[in-house]
Amino acid sequence: MISISIPDYREITLQHLVLDMNGTLARDGVLLPGVKERLDQLKPLLAVHLITADTHGGGQEAALALGIHFHKMTPGPGGPQKKQLVQGLGADSVVAIGNGANDALMLKEAALGLAVNGGEGAAVAAILAADIYIPDILDALDLLLHPDRIRATLRR
Repeated sequence: MISISIPDYREITLQHLVLDMNGTLARDGVLLPGVKERLDQLKPLLAVHLITADTHGGGQEAALALGIHFHKMTPGPGGPQKKQLVQGLGADSVVAIGNGANDALMLKEAALGLAVNGGEGAAVAAILAADIYIPDILDALDLLLHPDRIRATLRR
């Protein structure tokens, strides 16, 4: 669990991390360097979930290698499926990270939404739905490892 008290804003208690795969944790289906190490540090604090349409394949293998929960979306619009996962976990205890237009609903629904630019760009819808935009997944994961950074960014 990660608890963050944000002055003049709100208290956040996080128990789950929901991650998009391509454009967030991976590029062209290949995990980005440094992701596993950071997730290994976060797993004692948060239950980590990977949700993906599995565009490039390898999502389940990546989740197994990372030791995290795997959720494969069914064909059709992904945004509502990602939002439903966040709601099912208890949105007020979820931090979500993504970059695509289909991530916008989960970023908005989560207690904390982080939009990243994973080298394939970030959809404007995702950026506008997020609480924080950060250019890199490693920096986004580091925010969770150092929650004072989140406090400094979101304080009013």
